[in-house]
Amino acid sequence: MTGFRSLSSGLRAVQPAAFGADPSGERLARIRRSPHFKDGVFRNPGGNPTRIRPDASPLDFAKVFFDSDSRPRRAPEGRIPVHPTTLADLSRPPATGLRLTWMGHSSVLAEIDGRRVLFDPVWGERCSPFPFAGPKRLHPVPLPLAALGPVDVVVISHDHYDHLDMPTIKALAGTDTVFAVPLGVGAHLEHWGVSADRLRELDWHESTQVAGLTLTATPARHFCGRGLRNTQHTLWASWVVSGEEHRVYHSGDTGYFDGFKDIGAAFGPFDATMIQLGAYSDLWPDIHMTPDEALRSHLDLQGGDAAQGVLLPIHWGTFNLAAHAWAEPAERTMLLAHKAGVAMASPRPGEPFEPGAVPVVDPWWRGVAKAPVGGWDALPTAAGEPEAVLEG
Repeated sequence: MTGFRSLSSGLRAVQPAAFGADPSGERLARIRRSPHFKDGVFRNPGGNPTRIRPDASPLDFAKVFFDSDSRPRRAPEGRIPVHPTTLADLSRPPATGLRLTWMGHSSVLAEIDGRRVLFDPVWGERCSPFPFAGPKRLHPVPLPLAALGPVDVVVISHDHYDHLDMPTIKALAGTDTVFAVPLGVGAHLEHWGVSADRLRELDWHESTQVAGLTLTATPARHFCGRGLRNTQHTLWASWVVSGEEHRVYHSGDTGYFDGFKDIGAAFGPFDATMIQLGAYSDLWPDIHMTPDEALRSHLDLQGGDAAQGVLLPIHWGTFNLAAHAWAEPAERTMLLAHKAGVAMASPRPGEPFEPGAVPVVDPWWRGVAKAPVGGWDALPTAAGEPEAVLEG
């Protein structure tokens, strides 16, 4: 019968462009050859199948997210103090050779040994395939994407909407930047206008050279998917970026697993680790980390040495994605890091800092968050120092 398309082809024709594209051809063949792809899906470290559904019934899930007591704490009470990033902030070379600028959520500009790397850039208003629905920004982007200046390489950790943003990628597609992505994710980028010759698509443990930097895709414990059919045909990854003098690590999204120790042994210690520690929940313990687990992963990556490197908390503050209090990820991490003797950076969104000269932690979130019952905690006593008290 002619003149009719199949139902599946008709659905593809009307689906949002933000859904991206499924891998096909040689890209799909390469995926099927991956040692981490089995029985039609990518597997997490250890060969385990991906568990992506919450460990709760829909009713229990609704009770957690619509609880009248905790819901008011899930967003700031005041305006988040975004640093107005300027060209002057970014035009001066970092004195130490390494500078990080957290743009919110998991988006970080890393200026490393004369090169510029942009991790998980999300400049969109919502992390959603639709402009009218889905989690909306709690603060504006610190500066327009066009004002960021040239970027040598954009690194994507996986294809979820809060890490891979179609409007941002389309804007960057008009530049000459290179994109380093996990296996399969290149299909989305090509669908949105990025030419194949600017893609470096890697499986875990593979590396590529860009502008004198070595970028290595390292394992993570998560999952993938953007459309109505979650095919599990794109990989998720953490990333190691090494220059002549400095090394940094970006976790992407991940649950805690023993592989952090292996990554640290192979590539560490790091001058800075950018660790996901927000949007965690007991309902999905396998795919996101709590502050306790994030600190543990940082120490694993540094070979157990608390004096090595700086921890930059990411994946918090910008979007409301879980039932925990808005300020809880940064607050808990600050207290845990201080007690463990780990240097933690606490920049406002858009505020550049150099890990080699990181300032004393500033709990700026306390000024705009609803205080917990009983007030804010004092910093716990670290070994060899008197108890410190922070003003809220």
